[in-house]
This record gives sequence, C-alpha cells and structure tokens, in this order.
Amino acid sequence: AAQVRALGYPLFEVEIEPSCTNHQYEVAFRSAMARIRAEAPQVTTIAFGDLFLEDVRSYREKFFDGSGFNPIFPLWGRDTKALADRFISDGYAARLVCVDTMQLDGGFAGRAFDEQLLLDLPKSVDPCGERGEFHTFVTDGPIFANPVECAVGQTILRDERFMFCDLE
Repeated sequence: AAQVRALGYPLFEVEIEPSCTNHQYEVAFRSAMARIRAEAPQVTTIAFGDLFLEDVRSYREKFFDGSGFNPIFPLWGRDTKALADRFISDGYAARLVCVDTMQLDGGFAGRAFDEQLLLDLPKSVDPCGERGEFHTFVTDGPIFANPVECAVGQTILRDERFMFCDLE
C-alpha cells in the first residue's frame, strides 16, 4: 500500500491464500478485473513485466482473451543484464525479498538490488530473476513521490525452499 501511495496510483488488492490453486488465482484475478471495470472503466490495458518466458506470456494472453482488457509486455525481449543495469542507473532502489534456494543461495535474501549484487550473482541466475530465482520489492525511484521507508527484518525459510526476507 505504501508503494502504491508513493506512486500515486489506485490500489485494487486481490487476496489469495498462500497455497491457492491456479484456478483460485484465476477466479480472484477475474474478480479484480470486474472491480476495475466497474470502478475505473477507462482502464483497458494491463501491463506485465515479463521478459522472455514464452509459456508465461502465452498463458497471460490466453487468460485475457475476451476479457475486455489488453495485456501488454513493454519489457519483452529486452536484454536482462542491460535492463538491470538501467534500473540501477536510473535511480531505482529495491531489495530481494524472496530467493528460490534451489537456484540461488538463501543468503541473497534481504540484499539490495545494486551493482554489487549483479556482480555476485552466479552466471546461471538471470540478472532480473526472470526464471523465479528471486523476487524484489522496489522502495524508491524517479517515479516515486517519496521512498518507501522500510528496514530489513528477519529471514525465514518456507516450504524448505524459499528464503523470505521481511521488510518492516
């Protein structure tokens, strides 16, 4: 919520259970699209940050077929190293909040997404975490009215695989 406030956008939350099925996810997503349609009928396009996973893009395109919303992929096909470098050089700040320990050492959880992180990533890890190696939370950047103030909290391993870092 603080992130959305700093960006000045409306927030349409979709609550799902941690262990929800894909069907439950789709029902919740469709419900959110109906709410957006009712409350913000001028919204006709939904952007995704997908970079190169064809199966994910195909799934999204099929999901949106006939929905009245147009999915777009503005980052599609971009070089992920160049994109990560630009994210940093443009003044964005982020932290790794989840690391898939099957792909990356759990010690990366909580680290700042910066030049040193990119240097430390194994060659097998995409610099943008496109294959789910890690997930980030963006705390600041040129389009933020103010930074999202948070401190790095504890890290905890969940499902014997994912190292999460709490931001407080």
